[in-house]
Amino acid sequence: MNKLNSSAYLASLNIDKMHFGLKVITELLSRMGNPQNSFKTILIAGTNGKGSTAAMTSAILSSAGYKVGLYTSPHLVDVRERIVINGKKISRKEFNRTIAYAKDKIQQPVTYFEILTAAAFVYFQNQKVDIAVLEVGLGGRLDATNVCKPLVSVITNIALEHTLYLGDTLESIAREKAGIIKQNGICLTAAGQKKVLEILENICLRRRAKIYCLGRDIKIKKQKDGFFTYQGFNRNLKNLTIPLQGDHQLSNAALALAAVELCEKKGFRIDDAAIYSGLKNTHWEARLEVLQNDHIFLLDGAHNPAGINALCRSLKKDFSYRRLILIFGSLADKDYRRMLRKIVPLAKIIILTQLKTKRAVSVNDIMETVKKMGYPAIVTENVKQAIERAQAVAKKQDLICATGSFYLAGEVKQAFRDC
Repeated sequence: MNKLNSSAYLASLNIDKMHFGLKVITELLSRMGNPQNSFKTILIAGTNGKGSTAAMTSAILSSAGYKVGLYTSPHLVDVRERIVINGKKISRKEFNRTIAYAKDKIQQPVTYFEILTAAAFVYFQNQKVDIAVLEVGLGGRLDATNVCKPLVSVITNIALEHTLYLGDTLESIAREKAGIIKQNGICLTAAGQKKVLEILENICLRRRAKIYCLGRDIKIKKQKDGFFTYQGFNRNLKNLTIPLQGDHQLSNAALALAAVELCEKKGFRIDDAAIYSGLKNTHWEARLEVLQNDHIFLLDGAHNPAGINALCRSLKKDFSYRRLILIFGSLADKDYRRMLRKIVPLAKIIILTQLKTKRAVSVNDIMETVKKMGYPAIVTENVKQAIERAQAVAKKQDLICATGSFYLAGEVKQAFRDC
């Protein structure tokens, strides 16, 4: 299958369609020889921070000399961003070949995410990775990634999200995400709500799994000089640093460090130098990413109220600027109204934009929400136009922040690459 056919085939699958169940992916992988069982895995779920935690975990293991697969979603510009080994995304040739192989094994309709998950497993098997770090797509219990038997199941945090699919309470969402906890397995979490922890602990008890919590079993502390310390199971490390902005990334770093320590108990050897180097060299796009320094252009993929909360804290604490110029676009199935209520009051200039995806909320609907809040806003037809308007009004000491969706982040990245 050539590149055009692979692209056309993936385009024919509805990227937004989901199968809530493991039957289709399980049967497909069985016909492929169950490639997911040929390497060790770490499985990461949670409302926010999954990708950052996965990236840091992968970077540490890579720095320790292991061949590490990394499977994440969504992608920003190129679908191949989802399937990476030691920082290098799958080649076009291998991607086309792997998609073609997976497609040939299909005997019933599959989703976009299922075919990519199967392709990632096959690629990691063919490349003989030592371990793969897998980011859950949605939820956990019924997610296509949840067919593996992870060394560690990580649940970063839990907040209200995807309520149509996961339930409209923290408890129901916690149960769905806890579906990645295996019998006699290990759960690692930074979730802090009492009722959420009770659910996780009860599920671990029933499954005879161990649970480790940030703040109780592992601890992290910010130093005055911008570095941080980590107190883990067997390690006490000082003067650690990560290039990812925001205090919330320290919690993600703690989970990555703890996951690596737990891997050590399973036979992986990771020295302190690999930890320092891996964290320091972690690269993860669209997470408080500065795309431009002459009047800062900040890109953040926050797409739910909890993510916007973290962004707002960082805008107040980590950045210095005269005016905040906000570019905002969102999906219709996200709680964009609550997101706007949190971030709009921080902005002096508000630019709203229409995203290309069919899932996007109408920019006019966003405008109505902002108008009801009592704020003026500029409406633009597309992201490129929004960027041009923001750049035109920005002064040297201003900060432009684009946020609200990973789809927005992808369009912003593409616009910057086209410049």
